[in-house]
Amino acid sequence: MRKHQSFVVQSIQKFKKALLEWSKPNHKIVWLDSNGHVDLYGSFDAILAISGQTDKSSFRAQNIDELDFFIDKKQDWLFGYLSYDLKNELENLNSNNYDGLGFPEVHFFRPDKIITIKGQEINFLYLEDVAHEIEKDFAKICKIVELEEEKSKLHQSVRIKLRIHKDAYFEKANTFLEHIHRGDIYEANFCQEFYAEDTEINPLETYKNLNEISKPPFATFLRLDDRYLMCASPERYLKKLGQTVISQPIKGTAPRGITTAEDEANKLRLENDEKERAENIMITDLVRNDLSKSALKGSVEVEELCAVYTFEQVHQMISTVVSKVSKDKNPVEIIKETFPMGSMTGAPKISAMKIIEELEETKRGLYSGAVGYFDPSGNFDFNVVIRSILYNATKKYVSFSVGGAITAKSDPEKEYQECLLKAKAMRSVLEGT
Repeated sequence: MRKHQSFVVQSIQKFKKALLEWSKPNHKIVWLDSNGHVDLYGSFDAILAISGQTDKSSFRAQNIDELDFFIDKKQDWLFGYLSYDLKNELENLNSNNYDGLGFPEVHFFRPDKIITIKGQEINFLYLEDVAHEIEKDFAKICKIVELEEEKSKLHQSVRIKLRIHKDAYFEKANTFLEHIHRGDIYEANFCQEFYAEDTEINPLETYKNLNEISKPPFATFLRLDDRYLMCASPERYLKKLGQTVISQPIKGTAPRGITTAEDEANKLRLENDEKERAENIMITDLVRNDLSKSALKGSVEVEELCAVYTFEQVHQMISTVVSKVSKDKNPVEIIKETFPMGSMTGAPKISAMKIIEELEETKRGLYSGAVGYFDPSGNFDFNVVIRSILYNATKKYVSFSVGGAITAKSDPEKEYQECLLKAKAMRSVLEGT
């Protein structure tokens, strides 16, 4: 059981900054922030889940079956992630590429403390054995708000290396095209890693800088002991709200313009780009098929197709697919039937994942996976881990990956430039440019 207590604050932005600062000593942290984006299906503006340094008695799920057991029997909150390589457990696949980060395949924890933000209201949801700390913790956070001064900007200069150089990228992209022309696949999401070795960064400050220049609707800061995710994702993988299931795949990217006229022209060009629309429609169709596995008959519906949304760094083409499931539908089964998300694989999904594994140089791990939560009613909400920096503090290894869809109409040069556009925010934060 959890104790609930609510407070109202005047400045949400200051409170959010103080809340993150206050959470720093904890070894397990999940912070999810919508950055003020209006979301028809959003449940919170932001949410923080933490467990302390000594959480040996806390429940942890490190595979999909443990996750299923907890949701079925315990009916409490769970926060964590599903890595892309969970695919190997769900299908007859494997991942043997290089992994410099070492994130577990699946990790969820039952938080001691949860704090949600909706409008001006702050809601504390604490387990009974720490419920007496609510007012004390609120006072501490408010004290940080009062003391918070504008800090000097983070100065770091990380030397970024490319795992796949340009010529090799072209060669691999052309191999994807050969598979497409042979009919093995229709589309594949081809990703490449940028990395730095023997490097130390300040994870929380790095996240703040990345979030400040991106302001995405599915931002995440995650800490799992010595491993960190700093995520500026614009994409929702999957949400369950009662009997409604929502997926919002992204396919289609265009740069922001320098002038208003140029920006509007770029947006209009994306809206009418046949290749980008074809990419999006193929993945939307894949998502419809995935959702139909668990949906009530006739309930799968494309609510919005190829809509263009504007973010700080880019314009994105997003579709929204919804379905209805039965009241007793197992939430983990819905995950199993749809994971990994089609926007990060291609179509047909299994064939695309096999070819991706052959041609990419690194194990994706948490990149292309999903971070989010399950609530006590079996509802859930997960993002897509893209536009993200990952860090293993013990190994001193920093990584970010970017990708794009290869289709029959792809030009490898344009795909490469799109990757560089997507990499811009992460690279500028790490290189201090």
